[in-house]
Amino acid sequence: MRAFAGEKVLGGFAGAVADALTLFEKFENKLEEYSQNLQRAAVELAKEWRTDKYLRELDAFLALMDARNSYILSGSGDVIDPEDNVISIGSGSGYAMAAARALIKAGEKDPKTVVKSALEITADICIYSNDQLTILELQ
Repeated sequence: MRAFAGEKVLGGFAGAVADALTLFEKFENKLEEYSQNLQRAAVELAKEWRTDKYLRELDAFLALMDARNSYILSGSGDVIDPEDNVISIGSGSGYAMAAARALIKAGEKDPKTVVKSALEITADICIYSNDQLTILELQ
């Protein structure tokens, strides 16, 4: 996880670490270029990632969010905007997504509690996920 724009935007990744860090640097530049507009920065990064000869080879997924929006970006140009603002990437993403949605449906309102509980459930189920959690919150 990494914070951007004075901790108003959060980003996470799945895939190759070096590739994700390169993409985070590009994303940070896009955020500055488009006045901290997450949606515009995400779309522009996805376009560049898909069309640039070098970037096209990078192997990662990005999860980006601010207080109102959340997106998943991929190297094929996908910018996924979920209906319920719940996003998940990586090997345990299906488990985490299901757990988060179940917690929300059961009435849990605190985002940090939803994230922590969903990741703990995922760590119990998915052999590729662990229970060493670092959770960042938007300011």
